[in-house]
Amino acid sequence: MKNNEQPIFGNREVQEAALPTLCVPELVSHQAALTPEALAIDDGSNRLSYEQLEHRSNRLGHHLRSLGLVQGSVVGLCLERSVDFPVAALAILKAGGAYLPLETKTPIQRMNTMLNRARVSVVVTQSSVLGSLAGDARRLVVVDRGASEISACPSEELPVRVTPEHLAYVIYTSGSTGTPKAVAIGHGSLLNLIEWHNHTFGVTPRDRASQLASIGFDAAAWELWPYLATGASVHLVDDETRTGPELLRDWLVRKKITIGFAPTPLADRLIELTWPETSSLRVLLIGADTLHRYPPKSLPFRLVNNYGPTECTVVATSATVLPQEGSDRLPPIGRPIDNTEIFILDNKMKQVSAGQLGEIYIGGAGLARGYLNDSALTEERFVKHPFSAVAGARLYRTGDLGCFLPDGQIAFHGRVDDQVKIRGYRIELNEVVSALRRHSAIRETTVIAAENSTGEKQLIAYIVPRAASPSIGELRDFLAKELPDYMLPATFVLVDAIPVGTNGKVDRLALPAATDENILREEASLSPQTPTEQQVAVIVAGLLGFERVGVNENFFYLGGNSLFGTQLIARLSDAFGVDVSLLGLFDHGTVSNLAAEIERLIVTKVKATNEDEVQRLLELNTK
Repeated sequence: MKNNEQPIFGNREVQEAALPTLCVPELVSHQAALTPEALAIDDGSNRLSYEQLEHRSNRLGHHLRSLGLVQGSVVGLCLERSVDFPVAALAILKAGGAYLPLETKTPIQRMNTMLNRARVSVVVTQSSVLGSLAGDARRLVVVDRGASEISACPSEELPVRVTPEHLAYVIYTSGSTGTPKAVAIGHGSLLNLIEWHNHTFGVTPRDRASQLASIGFDAAAWELWPYLATGASVHLVDDETRTGPELLRDWLVRKKITIGFAPTPLADRLIELTWPETSSLRVLLIGADTLHRYPPKSLPFRLVNNYGPTECTVVATSATVLPQEGSDRLPPIGRPIDNTEIFILDNKMKQVSAGQLGEIYIGGAGLARGYLNDSALTEERFVKHPFSAVAGARLYRTGDLGCFLPDGQIAFHGRVDDQVKIRGYRIELNEVVSALRRHSAIRETTVIAAENSTGEKQLIAYIVPRAASPSIGELRDFLAKELPDYMLPATFVLVDAIPVGTNGKVDRLALPAATDENILREEASLSPQTPTEQQVAVIVAGLLGFERVGVNENFFYLGGNSLFGTQLIARLSDAFGVDVSLLGLFDHGTVSNLAAEIERLIVTKVKATNEDEVQRLLELNTK
């Protein structure tokens, strides 16, 4: 095959003239003019009509301009998931800026690094999360404290013209060099996603869409702008509901959601559930990790698998996944979306034949500008397009392995490098390794991703201590100052040395499996004393794959997470007849604290009965 030949399978032709010229601010304003009273956003506590969204975002936009915001400025956005987030993001876009979404629980040191690298001078935030910005010298716009000042600003449109060439948002991903990377997405790329999404899934003003992704996850942009640009309503899922499959299913049904997104690990569980006939859901979009199963024939909605790095504006390929009983092949990631090109190349940048593995390269309208303020890394990952005659055309080198299937769809086959995905989050293992190496008690370390006994992928850190081993609490507290929760290893394994192969690289096949004997545990693992503690310890140990668990050991320190938490809650409910909430699980993470909380809930449940009945129930539930 010659180097200048077209891709083996047809990509969606890139036609710049076909791209829309109206950007997100104008599209949302148009909807506000058409249907001012229609519901735009509902977070469960507050509801905004399109007119209210328009006026509130205009006022905040005028306020930001009065502070000196100029076109192209990057503005930090550190808010809880509520109606304030889309209002503030839209205000920044209306003012000509680009928003940088920041998780409220980001460690302060990492937060400062991200803000500095993006050269942010203004951060829009709220009083409840000011602790995340402690000591920061930037101008903070605290939307709740400054509500009166902001509401005094004009509600009319801003005199700012945004074009597809302007920057829309910046979002960070994990970096292989040990520092996060800031991906810069333009309005034109975002508009291509919006146009493809809305015509492919037939979005109308009658649709009710869910929003459950964290604001620092690029899927959050996908859950907002296509719907607000079309006049549909967006409904935010509360934090407890969005991590529990059964709770989320019931919420989707109750809220009459018609189209929504779920990270693949959560979707794997959702499609196993029984769905009532009253469900309004017609499309469930999934992505951010590998789909391992096909949907059952009884699933009453369309399941759509999507693939796309942050550098390609959320989605690059998409496929409806149909039921296939007995298939030994993973569901495909589909074909390229509109105005997108997919090439699968070998290490000489030559196209491989159908069925052969190669690295996935992406081109077209969805490509990011590159990495903000990092031209060297941009040049490394966004390479010259070898098959295009258009001056300046580029391809993004994903680092993902894939192959074309006989029907033209693409199969995903993992990573070329050390990047992994855990619960939908993209993680460079080197960034976790770099953070661990900064601990004074660690001489050597490496980090891998592996499946536990229940098939969940988790990070395992192997450490060689300098002298005395650090405690697990000390390590996690240290890492939590630099890394977000999803990047914290679930398990720490003590080893005498990190095995290396003849090429000098870590020999991962030679790393020992994590066992009760070599994992880092609390220094004094105390045995359960009461019947309740004994039963809770057995349940926790069985769920996480341990032979035993001490009463002072924390469920989350042992590798538990939110998805495991919902399973633990279900098992505790079956055993004790009371329901521990997910927030309660976070507050009472140790076996002893969980046992005490369960006993408190049992007493509360039968408070109206006499003391003898209370004691009898306690004895029954702890046998």
